[in-house]
Amino acid sequence: MQGSANLNLMIKAARKAGRSLVKDFREVENLQVSSKGPGDFVTRADREAERIIKQELMTGRPTYGWLGEETGETEGADPTRRWIVDPLDGTTNFLHGLPHWAVSIALEHKGEIVSGVIFDAAKDEIYWAEKGTGAWLNESRLRVSGRRAMSDAVFATGIPFAGRGALPATLQDLARLMPACAGVRRWGAAALDLAYVAAGRFEGYWERGIQPWDMAAGIILVREAGGFVSAIREGDDPVQNGSIIAANSALFEDFRKVIRGE
Repeated sequence: MQGSANLNLMIKAARKAGRSLVKDFREVENLQVSSKGPGDFVTRADREAERIIKQELMTGRPTYGWLGEETGETEGADPTRRWIVDPLDGTTNFLHGLPHWAVSIALEHKGEIVSGVIFDAAKDEIYWAEKGTGAWLNESRLRVSGRRAMSDAVFATGIPFAGRGALPATLQDLARLMPACAGVRRWGAAALDLAYVAAGRFEGYWERGIQPWDMAAGIILVREAGGFVSAIREGDDPVQNGSIIAANSALFEDFRKVIRGE
């Protein structure tokens, strides 16, 4: 596996955290669980994974900034670089014994995501990308799907739960999209939804009201695999706006028009 020193550091941290999570996943019924809110659980495993990642990354690059789901934001001595980390995307799946969750690590430079790693530890699939060098799954090069007809396409999204505000808009999206496509999936891990777009498993993905750590690594994976990514609203930045739409190049415009109601 060829990559920059930063990418290799990210992969090492993701694998180390993933090993810790797999161990806890096998004993999921014994996990100590606390709750941040309805349907949004925090586990000991989640916190330990972020501790592992932060120790690895900040030891290797102590001047970089940090944005993590559990520990928040810390400005670094180098204001141009920042790690963006979700130690366990798909926490609810994890707690229910569903093997669909991932570690997500991205590196941002001057406001642009330049490297990303998503590790699906339960399946031993590690997705990685760097700006200008392509996207990869383990040792295989990734390309987005070649499907060109909406009627053949499968899309992914996240459906808001527990009273979250984006539910009405998402239901309207589904009402417009489902008659036009081959199917919609809601698998509960935004990072893996984006990784699957990069791998050609989904033709596209969209979601509202998500956090930078949910999408950052996936953005560069999709772009480096030949896909397009934007915010749902024209001109916004997905990471700053909290909404995202991603798809293969052939379907991106048609897909975006449906989601925007154009």
